[in-house]
Amino acid sequence: MTTPTAPPRRPLLRTPPRSGTARGKNRRATALALLAWGVGVVFCLPALWMVLTSLRAESDAATSPPDIGAPLTLDGYRAFFDGGDGATPWPPLINSATASLVATLCVLVLALPAAYALSVRPVRRWRDVMFFFLSTKMLPVVAGLLPVYLFAKNAGMLDNIWLLVILYTSMNLPIAVWMLQSFLADVPVSIIEAARVDGAGLPTVLTRVVAPIAAPGIAATALICFIFSWNELLFARVLTSVTAQTAPVYLTGFVTSQGLFLAQLCAASVVVSLPVLAAGFAAQDRLVQGLSLGAVK
Repeated sequence: MTTPTAPPRRPLLRTPPRSGTARGKNRRATALALLAWGVGVVFCLPALWMVLTSLRAESDAATSPPDIGAPLTLDGYRAFFDGGDGATPWPPLINSATASLVATLCVLVLALPAAYALSVRPVRRWRDVMFFFLSTKMLPVVAGLLPVYLFAKNAGMLDNIWLLVILYTSMNLPIAVWMLQSFLADVPVSIIEAARVDGAGLPTVLTRVVAPIAAPGIAATALICFIFSWNELLFARVLTSVTAQTAPVYLTGFVTSQGLFLAQLCAASVVVSLPVLAAGFAAQDRLVQGLSLGAVK
């Protein structure tokens, strides 16, 4: 008895690669990359022009149209650090660093438990609480300037660096709570419950469990709050004079009745921008990770 033989297998037909489609995708990717580089260069041009202007003499910096081939010099930086007319830049820089760092630290200490309560352990009507935090940013800053000035005057806190710390903390706290709440919502609740079963209290859970997991979001929040505090001008201009003068207020002193010292102003702007650039460069990995994993939505 003969066994039936299986039918011969047909060779698999392989579709040839679509070279035209692949080339089209490569062209689109190249075009998008060139567009991204072009947008990046356009955004960097003002900063590069500021650096180039800071390396010119005052006469060359004031020419219109500007002379690109003008000789380079460090006179603007020497005039900035020498402190002409008895004014030195170090006290304003120290004041800005003190107000920004202390305010950022206070914001993190207050925002982390608030974000924990609104995300991991949500309270009743927590959406209304979040909307209240957001509504505090809808008021124009200039609308609250006069009440704050009158309060500071009656309290004897004008030209006081700690008044700026309090203001910067209150101004940055809502955005910090929003950012951290969005990021802490991704923290696994099982890890927190396991820590509480082991006997960990709330401070231990926040510092040893939540903070290491949320480190990218905390870094992104801290950097943004630091930038906002460092660049703030309106309150610092009105509420300070000499003792608590910050770096942005010091920059406005280069615009005088004698004219605009453009080269010195650009040199001062470069120096004042360096701490923010250094902080962003140091925390760039944490910042990108925090922004991409849900710190901002």
